[in-house]
Amino acid sequence: MRVLAVSDEEVPGLALASSTLRPDLILGAGDLSGEYLEGLMDRYGVPCVFVPGNHDPDYAGYRSTRGGYVRGGMPSEPPGPRGGVNADGRVVRVGGLTVAGLGGSIRYRSGPNQWTQAQATRRAWRVRLAARRRTVDLVLAHSPALGVGDGDDGPHRGLAALGALVAGIRPQAFVHGHVHPFGAPGPDREIDGVPVLNTVGYTYFDITPGRPAGAEGLDILERRRGA
Repeated sequence: MRVLAVSDEEVPGLALASSTLRPDLILGAGDLSGEYLEGLMDRYGVPCVFVPGNHDPDYAGYRSTRGGYVRGGMPSEPPGPRGGVNADGRVVRVGGLTVAGLGGSIRYRSGPNQWTQAQATRRAWRVRLAARRRTVDLVLAHSPALGVGDGDDGPHRGLAALGALVAGIRPQAFVHGHVHPFGAPGPDREIDGVPVLNTVGYTYFDITPGRPAGAEGLDILERRRGA
């Protein structure tokens, strides 16, 4: 199946009718508006799996009921994208692809979707437990792993828990955003043999669900590494 992964920077051409991409699934790695992701879902007619970034609203506390979403017992629509699947802290299966998600970044100020290293470790451990006895195709996060394509400044330091999660689950790829490459090619990286894809801008790739890490089932077809 073909996957369009996006993060952090909107690329207007992706939602145009002239786009030649034909994804089966959209992945949102954070810091994009619900409206933008909804536009991509409408354009391509495919589902979207997403995690929140550190600049996104707080998605916690929403519960789906027969009458719609509620928060704190009151009707309340999640920030979006409407119809998208929030994989933060979960393992989800959408369109035949199994995705383990962990949103947010290192805590560097007050606000939602930011975690200390210890908090991130606890959250990642719960995802690891949810992934037991399952073949996970992708780990989807907003932050990079510590020391693997992260930044030197405080807000862009990676989360150590993500490196351990990827090494433990061993998906076919680890997809993240948060660190803007500003158009520079930059090296592709790996964690214990698992390819690491910084998808700021977008990455369009082909993947065969169910294959183990290291199998030749991932093929990058097109990418734009930020503005």
